[in-house]
Amino acid sequence: MTEQNLPPTPALSIVIPMMNEAGNVSMLITEISLALTTHPPIGENFEIICVDDGSTDKTADEIRQAKAQDKRVRLIRHSKRLGMSAAIRNGVRYARAAWVMTIDGDRQNDPADAPRLVDLAWIKGQDRRLLVAGIRINRQDTQGKRIASRMANFIRRALLNDNCPDTGCSLKLFRRAAYLELPFFNGLHRFMPALFKLYGSECVFTPVNDRPRVQGVTKSDFAGRAIKGFFDLCGVLWLIYRTPAPDRGREE
Repeated sequence: MTEQNLPPTPALSIVIPMMNEAGNVSMLITEISLALTTHPPIGENFEIICVDDGSTDKTADEIRQAKAQDKRVRLIRHSKRLGMSAAIRNGVRYARAAWVMTIDGDRQNDPADAPRLVDLAWIKGQDRRLLVAGIRINRQDTQGKRIASRMANFIRRALLNDNCPDTGCSLKLFRRAAYLELPFFNGLHRFMPALFKLYGSECVFTPVNDRPRVQGVTKSDFAGRAIKGFFDLCGVLWLIYRTPAPDRGREE
């Protein structure tokens, strides 16, 4: 869709990173649409940006089919797999709304929780620098994944003091401009509360539902993620200690 053919600026952009999620696309988009169109602050005024992160299955074809049925759906494609952080980043870059919501493409995040995040942001004020993040309360992952996640969250909270018990939940809402101020690196999506806080945003957390995966397979590599996560954590610690308190100045 060209810029000339785009509908009016939406109130909310939903960014969905997807990699080999054939079988999940149509139902997820339908669930998001149902959750938001019945919620007065948003209604029909949103767009759904699906970022195909180098899928080798029918993910892109299913997104194209969804586009043909709903003009609010957009497709961004990577020629090769770049990772979730890059997929989110590029989706946010293409977003046209001032507020962006991210949600997983595997349907484990429940779109029914999306209106609550919107309400929390709107109550705080739409001009506020704010991150609203979901905290999964009934994890549906394997026991090994839950244990690894708890350990990682404990270490991260102790070192970064971000007060977030679950950075792995992809259901988040934030101002596009505030997100684009953050330094980019692979793994950014796991440190968003700490970095939003560092760059002057308030962080609000709310419990959300977690659902079992019913289509596709998990992309997690626990050992590899642990090693990369350690180096990312060191990098974020360096950023925290080397970044001055936010001061954007004022025009006179």
